[in-house]
Amino acid sequence: MKNCIACGMPMNEVSDFAQGDESKDYCKYCARPDGTMQSYEEKLHGMTHFIIRTQGFDPEAAQNTARALMADLPAWKA
Repeated sequence: MKNCIACGMPMNEVSDFAQGDESKDYCKYCARPDGTMQSYEEKLHGMTHFIIRTQGFDPEAAQNTARALMADLPAWKA
């Protein structure tokens, strides 16, 4: 099992990987339609809206939470 380097999602099935390619280190939710990984800004936007939708946070709190979560992920470490 691998975890997505951009969002932390466990990738247990081939279908969880970007374009079903197990050699990729990121998941289908972090991939653009062409299979490349989303930018930090794209992922931050998507994760912020996911947190709003699933946890009911206000936009500012959701964005702060997304930033904090992303700070610990390999794709976004400085």
